[in-house]
Amino acid sequence: VQLQASGGGSVQAGESLRLSCVASGSTSAILTMGWYRQPPGKQRELVAEVPHDGTTNYANSAKGRFTISRDGVENSIDLRMYSLKPEDTAVYYCNAYLNPTRRNYWGQGTQVTVSS
Repeated sequence: VQLQASGGGSVQAGESLRLSCVASGSTSAILTMGWYRQPPGKQRELVAEVPHDGTTNYANSAKGRFTISRDGVENSIDLRMYSLKPEDTAVYYCNAYLNPTRRNYWGQGTQVTVSS
């Protein structure tokens, strides 16, 4: 599976951004798609994900401000981020988790910078 991410950039606190990710290849094996982020000097962490059943899981930091959606036909996910804060500054990575290999695949990462 290949993941192509787009979006990101530099914004002021309180503004919005949209991240998109399109999967190609063995997409029928994808169970979960989501977004992770890695803030400077910190470990990668989950932001939000959409399992194959269409439910959504959000990190506490994303609840109420971010919205994730998944298009099963296009094999894509969108992450709409609102009311961005400086602590949202990170490299954001698209993720796909596959069955039955139980492997994670990652996109190339896209930088989000939020200034106060």
